[in-house]
Amino acid sequence: MSNTQLLVYVPKITNRLRYIFKLYFAEILGVKYTLTDNSRDFILSTQPKFTYAFHALADELFFCARPLLFEIGLKDQEIQYAQHNDTPVIFPTSRFSALPFDPFAAGFYMVSRYEEYLPTIYDNHQRFEAHQSIAYQGGFLHLPVVNIWVYMVRDILKENFPELKFAHRQYKYISSIDIDNAWAYKQKGLVRTLGGYLRAVVHFDIKDFLTRTKVLLGIEKDPYDTYAYQLDIQKKYNLKPIYFILFANYAKNDKNVPITSRRFCELIKSISDTAEVGIHPSYGSNYSMLRLSKEIKRLSKVLNREITKSRQHFLKLSLPDTYQNLLELGILHDYTMGFASEIGFRAGICDSFFFYNLDLETETKLRIHPFQVMDASLRFYMKVEPENAINKIKPIIDEIKKVDGTFVSLWHNESLSNWQLWKDWQYVYEQTIMEALNEKSTADD
Repeated sequence: MSNTQLLVYVPKITNRLRYIFKLYFAEILGVKYTLTDNSRDFILSTQPKFTYAFHALADELFFCARPLLFEIGLKDQEIQYAQHNDTPVIFPTSRFSALPFDPFAAGFYMVSRYEEYLPTIYDNHQRFEAHQSIAYQGGFLHLPVVNIWVYMVRDILKENFPELKFAHRQYKYISSIDIDNAWAYKQKGLVRTLGGYLRAVVHFDIKDFLTRTKVLLGIEKDPYDTYAYQLDIQKKYNLKPIYFILFANYAKNDKNVPITSRRFCELIKSISDTAEVGIHPSYGSNYSMLRLSKEIKRLSKVLNREITKSRQHFLKLSLPDTYQNLLELGILHDYTMGFASEIGFRAGICDSFFFYNLDLETETKLRIHPFQVMDASLRFYMKVEPENAINKIKPIIDEIKKVDGTFVSLWHNESLSNWQLWKDWQYVYEQTIMEALNEKSTADD
C-alpha cells in the first residue's frame, strides 16, 4: 500500500466526523488520511486532498456538507430521498459538490442508528420496526447503501488521485446459529414434561403425545437435536460458525432447557470445541442488569473462558441502553443488528462497525456485526415458502458480494430439524451456504 496520505479540510473537527471518516477511510477503504481545520495549511498542501464543508475554499475537490456531523444531540432530521447512478441516496446537496448528496452525513445517520433514538411506533416486543425505518420507506432496505456510498467516494478519489492506493477487500460469510431451545422434549424437567403431556391431552394432540413418549424412551431422536447435522455441514463447507446460547431461567419468552441440566452444559462445551460461542441474553435481561450479568457469568463458568460475543434474544435492542449494558459487562462484539420482520440491511451496511453512542456523543469499543438474513423473518413474518426462500436470499448475497462485504446468516437449531413448521428448511440452509460460498469478488487494488 502506498504511503501517500489524504488530507481533508473540515471547518470543525467533531466526534461524529472523526467516527464516520475513520469508518470510511481507515476501516473500509484502508486509506491513510489526516483531518485538518487549518484552511491555510490545507491550501498550501500539495498532497491529495478534498474539502468537506458547506463551501469550497478554492477549486479543490469538494464534498458539500449537510449540518448533521457538526451538530450535537438529537433533532428531527428532514429526510429527503433522491437517486444517484441508480442508487438511493439521502441528504441531497448542491450541484457543485463532487456528489449530489452528503455521503458522510448519510452514512453516519444510517450507521449510528440515529432514527432509532427518535420517537417512533414499536412492535409488540417494543422493538424498532423495519417498516418504520427510512431504508424500508425509501425502498432500499435490500441494499448495503453505506458500502455503495463509500465506493462512490473511492471512485472519485481514484479518478482525481491515481497515486492513492486502497485496501484489498474480500467478501466473507459467517454462519451464526441461535439456540433458544436445545431440545423439543428432552431435558425439560418433570414439571414441564408433565405440562407438555397435559397440553397434548387437552388439545387431543395424539401425534405430539406419541412423539414425546418415543423421544423420552429413546426410541426416536429429539426433533431439535440437529447438532450432528450442523457439525457435518461445518466440516463439509469448512465453516467456523458462531453460536449464541440462551442460558437463562425459564420465563414466558425464555424457554430453553434448565441451566442446571448436565446434558445441556455438555452440549455447550461440545459446540465450543468446533465453533465460537456467545451469550444470547434472555428477553427478561433487557429489564435487569443483574439478570444479564448472571447469565453471562454462568455461561462463562461452563466454558471456563470470557464471553465477549452476544446477540439479543428476540433481537431486543433499545439504543443506547442495551449496548451500554453489554459494554459494562465485557461484551465487545454484538450480532443483533438486523430486523425480525424483514431481511436486509438495518444499518445500511455489510461491514462491522463500532457503536457510536449518540447520547454521549462518543465512539465505543463495542463492535456491531450486522446480519442480513434470518430464518424466522422469512418463515413467520414474510410468509415465504421454502421452495421460494433462496430467491429472496440470493439477491441479498449478491449485493454484499458487489461491495466485498460480510454476509451473516442467522439460523436456529429447530429450523434445521425439517420438523413441523420447519419442514424443508434444512435444504434452504444448505442452499444459502452454497450460494454464500459460490463466487467471491474482490475490489480492485
